[in-house]
Amino acid sequence: MKTRILALLLALAVSPANAACYADYKAKRDEPLRLQYGVAELPDAACGSTSAAAAALGPRLAQNGWTLLNILSIFGPEGLDQRKESAGAYFLRY
Repeated sequence: MKTRILALLLALAVSPANAACYADYKAKRDEPLRLQYGVAELPDAACGSTSAAAAALGPRLAQNGWTLLNILSIFGPEGLDQRKESAGAYFLRY
């Protein structure tokens, strides 16, 4: 019985629901116009759709004067390396 409980707990701990997810996005700032491409880590609840990701990320960007334009994609840790150089200073900043 203890072995089954331990196996269940272990399965839950490594389930995809606990995996980190990220979004790449575009944002802007006006006067003067500045554009940003970035990558941000999302909370688990925001991983299911681009609208949920936008709802989570938009306010974080707005705190620093940025307006979210769109979420380009949502991905897992396997997509970080290929986006790091393009995001530059905005890689995991927000």
